Amino acid sequence: MTSYRYPSEHIILALTLFLVFAVIAVTAVATLCGSVLFVLIMLAISFLLNRAHHNELIQRARPVTTQTELALANLVGGCAARLQSGPVKTFIAPGYTLNAYTFGLVEPQVVVVYAGVFSIMDADELRFIIGHELGHVRLGHTWLNSLVGGMAGIPSPYLAAVLLYFAFRWWNRACEYSADRAGLLVCGKPEKAASALIKLVGGLSAVHSTQGWQQTLRRIEAEDDRLEGDLGEMLSSHPMTVRRLDALRQYAASPEYHRLQAQINLVHPI
Repeated sequence: MTSYRYPSEHIILALTLFLVFAVIAVTAVATLCGSVLFVLIMLAISFLLNRAHHNELIQRARPVTTQTELALANLVGGCAARLQSGPVKTFIAPGYTLNAYTFGLVEPQVVVVYAGVFSIMDADELRFIIGHELGHVRLGHTWLNSLVGGMAGIPSPYLAAVLLYFAFRWWNRACEYSADRAGLLVCGKPEKAASALIKLVGGLSAVHSTQGWQQTLRRIEAEDDRLEGDLGEMLSSHPMTVRRLDALRQYAASPEYHRLQAQINLVHPI
């Protein structure tokens, strides 16, 4: 059940890989053997960094289990069941950062949610955020990010390196749209998916007052009014929030969303 994948994601990934292999084939700076060795080294480094990060998490973060966080563990389990994402480990990282992420090259992959998220999100918004991260796991983004990122970092002439960087970021943004769709399917409420994204931008000010909420909305809408916004997005791994909200609205209105939502609710109702 991965038909919720953003339509362009596979095409962008294929173009990115094509560019990588084209650079390998035509550049004199990176020979084929050297490039393969570079990719293997990057994967080895990624594996070691993943392991080190996991060990650091164990030292400073709280694992989410039925013994330590029963309600949250049940919520994560329900999200995973709705998305059929497979086994994951979930941790709560200390700090007021409004963020969540996933990492890992092999199962069980890890989902990390910062403690600050819990201070401003309700249960449905949490389902969207956790579902978004589980979408990355279910669609293979978590390990592909390490693989494609390593390949995109192959030593190459300056112009080719810039081209590969932008192609990789383009694919990253497509993955975010796919993961947003996964989060929406898990939470089942378009208005809660939208409010979760808005709260991630506005923080506590968006929660505590109507004025703060309206200011956050104006700030999000202004992103798309500036040329530098477009240029900034090209350098970013995430699309502008205003475009993510538009994409969510369009997907929520599509027959495909309603078909998948009905299938999921039939087996795993919220």
